[in-house]
Amino acid sequence: MKNLFPSESCKETQLNAFNPQSWLQVERGKLSKFSSQSSSSIESLIKVPEPPILPFFKPVDYVEVLAQIHEELESCPPQERSNLYLLQFQVFRGLGEVKLMRRSLRSAWQRASTVQEKLIFGAWLKYEKQGEELIADLLASCGKCAQEFGPIDIASQLPADSNTSSNEAVVMNGNEILKTVIFRIGDEKIVCDRQKIAGLSAPFHAMLNGCFTESLQEDIDLSENNISPSGMRAIHEFCMTGSLGEVPPDLLLEILIFGNKFCCERLKDACGRKLASLVSSRDDAVELIDYALEENSPVLAASCLQVFLHELPDCLNDNRVLEILSDANRQQRSIMVGPASFSLYCFLSEVAMALDPRSDTTACFLERLVESAESSRQRLLACHQLGCVRLLRKEYDEAEQLFEAALNAGHVYSVAGLVRLGYLKGHKLWSYDKLSSVISSFTPLGWMYQERSLYCEGDKRWEDLEKATELDPTLTYPYMYRAASLMRKQNVQAALAEINQVLGFKLALECLELRFCFYLAVENYEAAFCDVQAILTLSPDYRMFEGRVAASQLRMLVREHVESWTTADCWLQLYDRWSSVDDIGSLSVIYQMLESDAAKGVLYFRQSLLLLRLNCPEAAMRSLQLARQHASNEHERLVYEGWILYDTGHCEEGLRKAEESIGLKRSFEAFFLKAYALADSSQDPSCSSTVVSLLEDALKCPSDRLRKGQALNNLGSVYVDCGKLELAADCYINALKIRHTRAHQGLARVHFLKNDKTAAYVEMTKLIEKARNNASAYEKRSEYCERELTKADLEMVTRLDPLRVYPYRYRAAVLMDSHKEKEAIAELSRAIAFKADLHLLHLRAAFHEHIGDVLGALRDCRAALSVDPNHQEMLELHSRVNSHEP
Repeated sequence: MKNLFPSESCKETQLNAFNPQSWLQVERGKLSKFSSQSSSSIESLIKVPEPPILPFFKPVDYVEVLAQIHEELESCPPQERSNLYLLQFQVFRGLGEVKLMRRSLRSAWQRASTVQEKLIFGAWLKYEKQGEELIADLLASCGKCAQEFGPIDIASQLPADSNTSSNEAVVMNGNEILKTVIFRIGDEKIVCDRQKIAGLSAPFHAMLNGCFTESLQEDIDLSENNISPSGMRAIHEFCMTGSLGEVPPDLLLEILIFGNKFCCERLKDACGRKLASLVSSRDDAVELIDYALEENSPVLAASCLQVFLHELPDCLNDNRVLEILSDANRQQRSIMVGPASFSLYCFLSEVAMALDPRSDTTACFLERLVESAESSRQRLLACHQLGCVRLLRKEYDEAEQLFEAALNAGHVYSVAGLVRLGYLKGHKLWSYDKLSSVISSFTPLGWMYQERSLYCEGDKRWEDLEKATELDPTLTYPYMYRAASLMRKQNVQAALAEINQVLGFKLALECLELRFCFYLAVENYEAAFCDVQAILTLSPDYRMFEGRVAASQLRMLVREHVESWTTADCWLQLYDRWSSVDDIGSLSVIYQMLESDAAKGVLYFRQSLLLLRLNCPEAAMRSLQLARQHASNEHERLVYEGWILYDTGHCEEGLRKAEESIGLKRSFEAFFLKAYALADSSQDPSCSSTVVSLLEDALKCPSDRLRKGQALNNLGSVYVDCGKLELAADCYINALKIRHTRAHQGLARVHFLKNDKTAAYVEMTKLIEKARNNASAYEKRSEYCERELTKADLEMVTRLDPLRVYPYRYRAAVLMDSHKEKEAIAELSRAIAFKADLHLLHLRAAFHEHIGDVLGALRDCRAALSVDPNHQEMLELHSRVNSHEP
């Protein structure tokens, strides 16, 4: 969803004149002519679009909201829990916490109180796992079922109509009891048990046993009631046996309509269940759902809906399905999903926005979402999301009303939509003042200053963007704006330093694209080529310059100005970048190598390792799957399958794949995988010797130095854990000899354990000097020096990677030791504002408890338990604090 909502205010014509070829028609190796480029050309090349208004729930104090949700979950009725977990999902979505989002969805699915909720959240989880079908297949090959989100048998889970009682009153005709009734339909007569038929419904009971003329008749004409003789016989059979037997579908529909007309709930329910069992395709579902809604059959309606939801997003290309889901009125929605309309349209809106946020379908689903909202929280989310879509569609008056409604319901972030609309109407000063009022009324957040910067110029804008970065360093727009401004002033090094700062901890495609443009502008084609190849690795179909040009096309143009590398050159370049911990550069080299006839399986596997290191798990999994697809033999394929299983949390199955591979051929990667998986899955300390043996076996097998360096590094870590420091040191030294730079960290640890902090510090300094990406190295070095140097190193860590939480915790602990409680809590709050981290919340809760702020401690405990409900220390602290609550 990151690139879901492009900037509305970015003018569509600004880049029309941009012609990539014109920037590339220069002789290879020519000196930069940056200063001779026209300012308008540079301006168009490095245009930074304004940040989009995101269609997310972004509360001013997400910790407070998570705490409230946790508190409500502890005491609410079971039927309300899934809605609370859905709200929790929306909070984590606004924070960009993908794993926590999925966990909240799973909790909603597990706590679903109705079958309809179960099928909605099950289908949603299935949708979230698109592209993971291979994992399910691999698990199945290991004998493990993974189809937990497959279709459910709705008929068996929805309770049948239990109202089986019938009025046994008998009407006398003279002195005789009328035991039978004959129904005439055309020329045919169907003899039925009067009381069994009367027991079908109140209308039949009144007709046959009440004061109507039919109660005195033995022969009744039903010809005008749209029931056939065979249908009536099936109904009589149902009355006698309680079952419909083998009835064809067309007759079931006839009986369903008849049953609904005469309020025969048990009969109608039985028909619905029979028909539901026949729904096996989208065409079936489309054909039958109209009957289900018209005749009020929840079982049949839910079964049809399940087919649609499990075929998302494909079925949104089917106009028949769209019409059903879009046009359903409140009563029809109730038949389909009971009280779960909001959850349904939340899901449908999510899918539609991912396909096209501007589409009529998206707008229509969001309209249904607004209609379905019952609580103020649901209304503010629905109104904000629809407001974002209306803004994109240039439906400004409707967008304004929706943002106003969301703001009035308590969603302060919706003010961003209002001020953007105000600016579009020419009220720039009003927009600035409105945001200033928000900043002074609430605890300021980064997005507030980022948004206000759009409505001022010069130093004021720069100051607001600096403040935005200080409050939320994860926002990319401030870095991009500053970098582009510096580039326009021809301050190339400063511009690159600014964009490199954010790329050092957040591999955002839009930032890579901007840096590509910078390199293009100064004619550094080698660097531009590197960045566009990294972009294509992360997103093969990525389009640049607001979607106007395919990145692959730009790569081909730039390539003409870059010297070609042989396979040997590529390997040398890869070793160089790998050893300098230049992960983006390594990605680029591997992308280039994949064009050759080299063994692609190994290269895709290398690519996946780098992507994991760069915190791009989805791209890493795609690369692993490509590695499997291009494996040159069976034992290699098994290794990649093992890594796929291991990386998705199926450690034992990954271990089994490694053993299968070793059974076919002893190879470095198979032994390495087995060692890795065994070390991770076993709690038995004695397994260390087995891991050592496996890594030694791996090192005896053929492999390249890159992987052998990693194996030596891992072996050293195992030796350290076993207390064998000399053996560990040998491993790290040997790894360094083959340029595995990260081994400096292991060797530093050995020095430290030998009580030589100075040598440890020196070793980490070597790593800092060699590594391109060295925030983690500064963090580790901080453990090997005195307090002042530690403080300096950790400040550097925060500057290089503000997402690393240890520096905030350390500084807060130092402040707490100095009895500066307020400053300590402020230090933690600074990071908590943009990162929902369990350890930060835990420490702040402990600080609040220490100073006697029970409510603050309780709030942080509850929010932390929303992040990890099973964290034992958090549970203990929560229990202790809760007992002190007034």
